[in-house]
Amino acid sequence: MAKNLVIVESPTKAKTIKKMLGRNYNVIASVGHVRDLPKSKLGIDIENDFEPQYMNIYGKGPLINEIKKEAKKADNVILATDPDREGEAISWHLAHILQMDPDDKIRVTFNEITKDTVKREIKNPREIDMDLVDAQQARRELDRLAGYKISPLLWKKVKAGLSAGRVQSVVLKLICDREEEINDFVPEEYWTIDADLRAGRRKVLVNYYGRKENGKLKKNELKSEKEADEVISNIDRDKFIVDEIKKGKRSRKAPKPFTTSTMQQEGSRRINFSTKKTMMVAQSLYEGVNIPKEGSVGLITYMRTDSTRISADAKNAALNFIEKSYGEKYLGSAKKSSAKKNEKIQDAHECIRPTDVFKTPYSIKDSLSKDQFKLYSLIWSRFVASLMANAEYDTISADILSNIEYFRISGSTLIFDGFLKVYDYNYEKQNEIPELEKGQVLKFKDIVKEQHFTNPPPRYNEASLIKELEDLGIGRPSTYSPTISTLQSRYYVVLEEKKFVPTELGLTVNELLVENFDDLVDKDFTAHMEDELDKIAAGEKPWKNLVRSFYGNLKEDLDKAYENIEKVEISDPVTDVICDKCGRNMVIKMGRYGKFLACPGFPECRNTKPLVEKIDVKCPKCKDGEIVVKRSKKGRKFFGCSNYPDCDFVSWNKPIAEKCPKCGEILTETNSRNKKIIKCSNNTCDYRREDNE
Repeated sequence: MAKNLVIVESPTKAKTIKKMLGRNYNVIASVGHVRDLPKSKLGIDIENDFEPQYMNIYGKGPLINEIKKEAKKADNVILATDPDREGEAISWHLAHILQMDPDDKIRVTFNEITKDTVKREIKNPREIDMDLVDAQQARRELDRLAGYKISPLLWKKVKAGLSAGRVQSVVLKLICDREEEINDFVPEEYWTIDADLRAGRRKVLVNYYGRKENGKLKKNELKSEKEADEVISNIDRDKFIVDEIKKGKRSRKAPKPFTTSTMQQEGSRRINFSTKKTMMVAQSLYEGVNIPKEGSVGLITYMRTDSTRISADAKNAALNFIEKSYGEKYLGSAKKSSAKKNEKIQDAHECIRPTDVFKTPYSIKDSLSKDQFKLYSLIWSRFVASLMANAEYDTISADILSNIEYFRISGSTLIFDGFLKVYDYNYEKQNEIPELEKGQVLKFKDIVKEQHFTNPPPRYNEASLIKELEDLGIGRPSTYSPTISTLQSRYYVVLEEKKFVPTELGLTVNELLVENFDDLVDKDFTAHMEDELDKIAAGEKPWKNLVRSFYGNLKEDLDKAYENIEKVEISDPVTDVICDKCGRNMVIKMGRYGKFLACPGFPECRNTKPLVEKIDVKCPKCKDGEIVVKRSKKGRKFFGCSNYPDCDFVSWNKPIAEKCPKCGEILTETNSRNKKIIKCSNNTCDYRREDNE
């Protein structure tokens, strides 16, 4: 029997596929790329029409030799790297190392790693898609040219160790622009009036709306307390009459299945995963999890995709599951179908979905880690929900008249849960109101006027930043996680309460780039570049044309920047903490694990100390210590007493200077979906409230 060698990227993926193919196949992993542009230099021959100067990656010599050795033993070598541009390029580089012809049928892809799919696809190899390879080469060169040409300018004019990037710099500008909007924001005053009424024994809380003009109800915006008091003076507290009732129905559409971007967003919103963590866990679910009696099997389809398409077989299986598990009324508008004769049953352009919908999250929970279970549950429920019926609501709104002033109440009642049966991630709170009749007089209980101020636009969190990038067409979902990580590692931005805040360094670098490289930081230009890369991938444009055009503009901007930019000095913030070795005032520096104190006399004095961040709350346990921010070994923030180890008070939630009205213990706060959750630190006390941010 012929001996076959299959090469994939990941050792886990190799282990899973090996078990599926049997002893006639040897499966090994390249562990990512084996060739790339060199790190020590540009690696692009600009004078020779931007020819890339690839070299074997340092440290991978033994692995490359092992791959060559195994390839010589085999009668047939199959390249089975991931089904995207990056995977196509890895296969192309492997073909070069093994002296294989890219035009031979040596390439296979697995959109899902299940036994049937792997066995079917391994028998249907194709040629390496050079259009995809060229798109990857173009992206690699564009990023390399931007990074390796602009970064030295930043080193010279600002400080060593900085970097710029084609996508990174646009993302930084978005964060800095939002910070500027927040700083420039001028709050506007406005007032609300709420009336507490009763319909029998049922509470009816109504909000002031406005007055009628020419027979039409018009909203009255209250800009001052004087205007609010005028409305209250007009109210007849004995006559709150239901003037008009409108009843209706509305539907909430089932969500589409996940793409990479929407999975990252929902991973952040629903299960509190960072983008990086979401992709790591998804990768493990794709590559294979050991299931009792089945062995290692991929649980989800490939997790880097922009498509929401569902294959015919997967759709039919899901519709059968929904009908069997929940009943026919829960089926959505999708109909069962069969794959067309010329349609491949699976391809690289499907949504992210479970490979087997009958593997429900709880049925395989014991085989999954805690994080795998959370993400698999999210992916599974989103996919099933996408094929279910809409949620249906009865809606009601009522206008209540008192003298000339109108109040309004509106609400909805869920009458059919539909897709919410499986995908109810706190979707919305219903405001159910009692039955009202036109002409009904409601009893007055109380009225409350309240002053408010308009809020500035919120800072980006991971979910909102990813959504913005997707809406603008900047980058690709697979690049979002490393881009965000780079901005943080360079200390251009920091996370405060899970929101991105630019540092002084980030603001300085952004200002320099905006003034000197307008194309690089222009979101429309960057989105256009992504469209051009898509054209290359589709075989519609030669890849070096794009590189030539990009570099021409970049070189012109670079030449001007070196002439015009003055040296920028960014000093480290000075503190009142005295260095106990040399007596200087210590400064705040940023390291791998966050801020710390360092002596400015480096290298003569190398003294450092942890930066103690106080929150102005006294320790509730020892009474004289201060609560300070600390970090666990894994970098997670927690709160402890400054008198440690003499006092061992700790809390994962942030303590506040307020005592519980029930038991007298200190209260703590956490943030959840734009609300502050205030609760008692005493686990036996159930006090809890929500404060809107």
